[in-house]
Amino acid sequence: MAPTPLVPGPDHPITVEPTGHHVTVSVDGRQIAASDSALTLREASYPPVQYIPIADVDPEVLRASDAHTHCPYKGDASYYDIVVDGTERSDTVWVYREPYPAVADIVDHVAFYADRVTITVGV
Repeated sequence: MAPTPLVPGPDHPITVEPTGHHVTVSVDGRQIAASDSALTLREASYPPVQYIPIADVDPEVLRASDAHTHCPYKGDASYYDIVVDGTERSDTVWVYREPYPAVADIVDHVAFYADRVTITVGV
């Protein structure tokens, strides 16, 4: 039986909005993603997260991982490793393939751990 999704509210707000700027993701100076269609997800007191359409990520650097997690507000996440110049960064990218209704806009978008890559949001 699938868990019942929690609905964002005043005690745990979540918003998803177009970022409105060009967003790039780099690893060791190599750009691996660039998008003008990124979404910014803000959740409770966590730092904002950029969700980039997976179509805007270089598929050559992504390798599916066996890792999975569950968020009661967003659903089940699957992960990718990033492999750049022979160096692997395990479980650095996540995706909600079937996000819960409250965050349905992030379907087909991926997010990156900001401490493992360089994320630049243009002005």
